[in-house]
Amino acid sequence: MASFSIEEFVGNGVLKGLIPKLLEEGWDDVPTLKIMNLEDMDAINMTQQQKDALEIRSYLHERALMQYGDALESSGKGMAEILTIGAVDLSSQFGMKRGHIARFMDRTGPSSACVDEPKADPSPATKRISTLSKNNSIYKSFQSVNSQKVPSRTTSITEKTLEQSLASFKIKDGYVFKGIVAMEPAEPRACGCIQPPAVTDKIAPYSAIESISVQKLTPEYKIGMEHLVKTKTPPMKAAGLWRNKPAVLLCIRRPGCIMCRAEAHQLYAKKPLFDALGVQLFAVLHEYKESEVREFWPRYWGGAVIYDRGMEFFKALGGGKLLKEKFLSGFLFNPRAIANYKRAKAMGIQQNFKGEGEIKGGLFIVGSGKSGIAYQFIERNFGDWAPVAEVLDICTQLQNQQESQEQSIKR
Repeated sequence: MASFSIEEFVGNGVLKGLIPKLLEEGWDDVPTLKIMNLEDMDAINMTQQQKDALEIRSYLHERALMQYGDALESSGKGMAEILTIGAVDLSSQFGMKRGHIARFMDRTGPSSACVDEPKADPSPATKRISTLSKNNSIYKSFQSVNSQKVPSRTTSITEKTLEQSLASFKIKDGYVFKGIVAMEPAEPRACGCIQPPAVTDKIAPYSAIESISVQKLTPEYKIGMEHLVKTKTPPMKAAGLWRNKPAVLLCIRRPGCIMCRAEAHQLYAKKPLFDALGVQLFAVLHEYKESEVREFWPRYWGGAVIYDRGMEFFKALGGGKLLKEKFLSGFLFNPRAIANYKRAKAMGIQQNFKGEGEIKGGLFIVGSGKSGIAYQFIERNFGDWAPVAEVLDICTQLQNQQESQEQSIKR
């Protein structure tokens, strides 16, 4: 799996000497760096060789093939020319493995699906990133999300909390929604002999999370930053995390788990979209092992990592108690969990088996201040992900509500 470390992304090629300039100009994390367009590159006087290198490495990063970055870059060829190289030459000239060749030659890629551009006027968030190339997959993904928003609600945010105003929020079929609690459906296991554990269908009260004691283990990753905070921050109340800006909190079952790493990676890959919406990203751990945090951050997750010693976020997901399941019944006898594992494994992610892995996680979207929990996704089956389009839709709704509130105050 492609790392979110800038140093690993640029490798030993011509972009390495450009790191100080990238930092100075704010291109200081991999997801943001990958959305540079020609105008942005010209603004920092990138050479054609550096432009080609960035295009090559962005293409490889999408396909988890960064190990070939230095070799392909040193060939002196541009991306268009490289894409014409046949399988035999890719193997003989660059040592590319057969399975990797298939992934390399797949033009669609994991995040390059074609989407139609909306004809409606762009939202304020879209306008803020309007400098992106309209051929860029990140731009198109953002436009697609904004084109599928639910109709605006007539009730002002000042009259209702987020929990109430989004209570009937529904994005698409295939997921069970009870208010704004979402989860994958349960399936029979072992011919119906094993019943899945019960899960809550009620949103956690805001009071259950606002006073949780958390400790920040890492900051948000930027170029040149040490890979772990040596002096850990003192404990703080969780409400301080979203005091001024909404937050997405990804509750990780185990940072060494292949499925947890895959979920974290695909969510953080959309960081420029969350930045445009003014939403912060946090990963929440219920167990602290320094070596595991080092392996997890920033390779699979470049956002801040926080430690929930009391497992209170995880209890909130379970309706006041931890949602746990044994490996035998929860994985080996669960077809959906096995499918989730295969999905993660296909992304080329490494794993280990260190730490507690039976406590299930999920995801919260929390509005700024005391506005409340807007969305809650429960990991019913091991490896279930909150759909990214769904998460972005709700974050967009939060932004629209905040802007409506600000306009009403000005009036």
